[in-house]
Amino acid sequence: MTSLGELLKKAISKFISSTSVDVNTVNELVRDLQRSLLIGDVSVELVQKISENVRRRALEEKLPPGISRKDQVIKIVYEELVKLLGEEPAKLKIPKDRRYVIMVVGIQGFGKTTSIAKLAYYLKKNDYDVGVICADTYRPGACDQLEQLLRDTKIPVYRHDGEKDPVKIVKEGIERLTSDGVKVILIDTAGRHKSQETLMEEIRVLQREIKPDEVMLVIDAGIGQQAGVHAKAFHEAAPVGSIFLTKMDTSAKGGGALSAIAFTNARIKFIGTGERIDDIELFNPSRYVSRLLGLGDIEGLLEKFRLAELEMDKKRAEAFMRGEFTLEQFVKQLKDLRKAGPLSKLISKLPLPGVQNIPDEALRNADKQIDKWYAIVCSMTPEERTDPHIINSSRIKRIARGAGVLEKDVKNLIKQYRLAKKFMKTAKRLPKKFLEKV
Repeated sequence: MTSLGELLKKAISKFISSTSVDVNTVNELVRDLQRSLLIGDVSVELVQKISENVRRRALEEKLPPGISRKDQVIKIVYEELVKLLGEEPAKLKIPKDRRYVIMVVGIQGFGKTTSIAKLAYYLKKNDYDVGVICADTYRPGACDQLEQLLRDTKIPVYRHDGEKDPVKIVKEGIERLTSDGVKVILIDTAGRHKSQETLMEEIRVLQREIKPDEVMLVIDAGIGQQAGVHAKAFHEAAPVGSIFLTKMDTSAKGGGALSAIAFTNARIKFIGTGERIDDIELFNPSRYVSRLLGLGDIEGLLEKFRLAELEMDKKRAEAFMRGEFTLEQFVKQLKDLRKAGPLSKLISKLPLPGVQNIPDEALRNADKQIDKWYAIVCSMTPEERTDPHIINSSRIKRIARGAGVLEKDVKNLIKQYRLAKKFMKTAKRLPKKFLEKV
């Protein structure tokens, strides 16, 4: 079966080789993306969502200066896929100054024990004192497999042959490993299925009795969308803090598993990328998507956009200081300015003439006014936002009704907009000084 990565790379390559970018080219790319994601077992709902977002953004977003339309569309596809899989990269936040217990759970036959060995080796390489407890009392040879996998790593494995109570094994194992100076303890529990109530109850008992610092769920990427169902079931038995997704290197359904898990808001922490003990990595959605799309220099592309956007912001700010802005830009600029702190404090510090004469009450109400102004602008037509001179009494009534405000509020916004343009034009000799201080 063709992998999701191969299908997506083919779609991107086909788009890049096109002679031009127009509505037909974008629609063809979207159809290829849909086909690739559906074959990769991503849910129809999510495929539809990403398709709509890519098409809308590709056709509507303005092109930054110095950026080609093809680069912009590729960036859009990249961003939407990263958003689909969860945007934040996983981080290793295990303390080194105290004991930390991770209970690993999962479905039998899905690579749980192998994944524990990979995790133990990964932690040891990152300077953690790590040990493993074999608490799988159901599968013959489970402890032997763990010891075999970790034979050359010098990572201790605690086992208690003959004891059938996993809680007793784990408690004794924690005590023994702790006395030996082990700080991070991994617990290998018996594999189970979400419908095996007896074994799921065992997880609940272990969770209650052991109180691990973290419960990690191991899932095979090959089950695709079902990964979300299993993640939900295990989380209800014992709150799952993180997920280890195995066999990401061989599964064509990896995208389906990732998106299904992300849809449950579970946190994917590690992925298995091969059969060797060191084939493990922290999950980074942006890096994973970059590999899927075959974008070797995605960071270079994103940096190009960042610089272009900075240039646009600088030009917008300079135009704003010259009084060259629409009503919509006026309100948006004030909203953006407010992100830096309370607007009343920011306005009082502006290096512009007359600021100290603004009444204190007007400054205190500035933040509330902006929210109201934003609602008013949202109720206007594109023409009204660009040219408020066309706004007459009947338009004011309609805008006020749509924004849920009084007509005088609409009139006040238009008045403040005109005063602001006039004010900025009188201070147009100061933009460089202003930009240096803000």
